[in-house]
Amino acid sequence: MPSRHEFESSLAGQWPPELWSDLTVLLAVSGGCDSVAMIRGMHSVRKTGAGRLVVAHLNHRLRGSESDGDQRFVEELCWQLGLACRVECVPQDYFGAGDPDGLESAAREARYAFLERAACEVGARYVATAHTADDQAETILHRVVRGTGIAGLAGIPRTRPLGPASLIRPLLSFRREELIAYLDTLGQPYRIDRTNTDLRFTRNRLRHRLIPLVAEEFNPAVVEALLRLGTLAGELQQTIARLVDQACDRAVRDEVTGRIRIDPARLGSLEPYLLRELLISVWRRQGWPEQSMGYEQWCLLAEMLCAAADKSDASPWKQIFPGAVSAEIAEGCLHLKRDNAKDAAFSERTRPRG
Repeated sequence: MPSRHEFESSLAGQWPPELWSDLTVLLAVSGGCDSVAMIRGMHSVRKTGAGRLVVAHLNHRLRGSESDGDQRFVEELCWQLGLACRVECVPQDYFGAGDPDGLESAAREARYAFLERAACEVGARYVATAHTADDQAETILHRVVRGTGIAGLAGIPRTRPLGPASLIRPLLSFRREELIAYLDTLGQPYRIDRTNTDLRFTRNRLRHRLIPLVAEEFNPAVVEALLRLGTLAGELQQTIARLVDQACDRAVRDEVTGRIRIDPARLGSLEPYLLRELLISVWRRQGWPEQSMGYEQWCLLAEMLCAAADKSDASPWKQIFPGAVSAEIAEGCLHLKRDNAKDAAFSERTRPRG
């Protein structure tokens, strides 16, 4: 295990303080070992500057007095370090009853919404969360089991937008055992969330059952293997994104809010995977909902794009996709348009058969 100096030097190398020490950085701190290691590490490596570290803690109230204990712990730690702390409490019974994974998802959405609000209130340029390499490996494995594409295999991004701020994950290269060892060298306590061992949650079954089983029976370095897979997938996805951007520049026409036209004649012999990625890209650029757009729907949309290029087949074809997005072949192009109607269910094709 690395020493305190080695850990802090590595942390500074992952996110050099000169990039953020003159800015306001919001630290998402739950009180667990990961976020406590982040706050202690960043507090130590931060150089003198005009900026500041501000801590944000959301009390989900999912564990009664234990949740309140987490809040008091974080507030006390901030007082000891001389850091400002913004706390928000979720209303009692806000999440209601439901399946464990749905509850976890709702809590995550509430947490990020709070972080975005807090970042705006304090003028933070960055919001730092304490996701680790273990979280990354679990996420990649979860997506493999559930079904995913290249972008999903890339796992948790190191950075992404969060409102006007940028979300950053400075601990994404560290194993959890390294963080615990670091806190031990400091004599720094942390909170333990008993729900992290609750096997009703899918992530906990991956963490405590599947990964240990694979490590014991197949590959002791399964976490490292999953991390390598994520790195390679991320590099490949960057190449794909560049090719898709070039294809969009050639083929996307008349793009305005709520409407877009794609000319397949300008795409050449683009591979089916890149066709689907192009459609996903323009869909996201429009801000259309994609939660109900699965592999089948993207393949069908790509099929329509290919059919639009087929001059020998002039039969009409119109399709309504999830999110009330209509796709129609006309004048050799694929026209996509979203009406202001409520989300429409996936419908059968209206192209004549035979």
